[in-house]
Amino acid sequence: MTETLSAPQALAPATGPSPQQAQKLKRSIGVVGGTLLTLSCVTPASTLFVVVPDLFATLGTYTALTIAIGSLLCIAVAFCYSELGTLIPSAGGEYAMVSTMAGRLAGWLVFVLSLLVVMIVPPVIAMGTADYLSPIVHIPAPVAGAAVMLLATLAGLLDLRANAWITGIFLVLEVIAAGVVAVLGFSHSERGAASLVHGSVAGSGGAPSTVTTMMVISGLAIALFITQGFSTAVYLSEELEHPRRNVARTVLATLAISTAVILVPVVAITMGAPDLSALTGGDISSMVTAWSNSAVGTFVSLCVALAIINAGIVMVIQNSRVLFASARDKAWPEPVNRGLSRLGRFGSPWVATLLVGIPGAGLCFVNLDTLYGVTGVSVTGMYLLVAVAALLCRRGSHKDVPAWRMPLWPTVPVLLIAVLAYILTQQETEYLLWTGGIVAVATLYWVLYLRPRRATRWLVSIPEDAQA
Repeated sequence: MTETLSAPQALAPATGPSPQQAQKLKRSIGVVGGTLLTLSCVTPASTLFVVVPDLFATLGTYTALTIAIGSLLCIAVAFCYSELGTLIPSAGGEYAMVSTMAGRLAGWLVFVLSLLVVMIVPPVIAMGTADYLSPIVHIPAPVAGAAVMLLATLAGLLDLRANAWITGIFLVLEVIAAGVVAVLGFSHSERGAASLVHGSVAGSGGAPSTVTTMMVISGLAIALFITQGFSTAVYLSEELEHPRRNVARTVLATLAISTAVILVPVVAITMGAPDLSALTGGDISSMVTAWSNSAVGTFVSLCVALAIINAGIVMVIQNSRVLFASARDKAWPEPVNRGLSRLGRFGSPWVATLLVGIPGAGLCFVNLDTLYGVTGVSVTGMYLLVAVAALLCRRGSHKDVPAWRMPLWPTVPVLLIAVLAYILTQQETEYLLWTGGIVAVATLYWVLYLRPRRATRWLVSIPEDAQA
């Protein structure tokens, strides 16, 4: 993890494009627009209805506690993102921050982990659309998922300011759906708040089974993933106005709002589920219908379907910015870099957008059952490297750069590194091997292609107007 970069800098003229030649993203959104887009990437309703049921199946009444612990860890992660994101406001997100602070190899590995996460998650979430359109039409999950990905790709080609308002409207609907679930769950409580700290899950035959501490620790990888979308604010930092100030505000506001929108309904569902078997089954739509009527159930299902479409739009926007930044920073052979860095008439990286959305549609026809586990490992590993970068961010010239500064440094990143490393050791071997294999291949690419060309490849750049 050598070859760290100095204070934020643009590409040198000898090794990259001049400021006049470089393609730049437009700064067109403020804190409100950025928070709407970032919240939409967390997509609380689709997370609640698509991801949380998997936690109910393994953690039962401890699901809310696990998400709460994960959210507390995410506060420390958000502090790291906020400080690093205001120091290094680049569309490259994690990889730009880590490359600058911890070295190019570390940044490259973070890029691979983040790319793995953002390429897998959208099609997995998108396939959930079919379940929530079922009240009005029956569509095979792969077909529905592919359609959502293609629609999100078209929306991703538009101006980002327009997308902020489109996703904002969808976000309002999904927050309403989450609110309806919370109200219904609390008003039909079957058990008290004490059940939240007594872990039990329905085992075979419906008999109660105890949830162990190790099961909770293992589940923290998915819990971290549930609120992971707050990092989108960093990816959008080249399009946020006044990034030195607004990146931190957007990150922290998004984490606070998304945690509330997800956690409160989870508590309500835990207390209001008819029995332990129903809670473990995780069929939230059926519970909503039982608590109210079919019309309310249909309304909530359609809101969730819109939320998933919303998530697809924002994730395509986010992922295309990652590819755009990697091309600008010379991660690939030159023809690939030129293609990925092209901007369309609306100022969006259209080639990168198409390369994210179209393969995502194809992935909807692949069996992705194990990829939640791979995603959990990847997110945890990515956060670990970000925490290492945060630990190093106040040395040398970086300590004098104007930026938001986290409280309790260096205690926060040190503790975060220790906790995340332990969480990784508790993950299933299969998921660790899959992720480790991908990281190994990426390391070979670094050794055989990027490192020998380090004067002209993987040159992490920071926009000249980043001081704004």
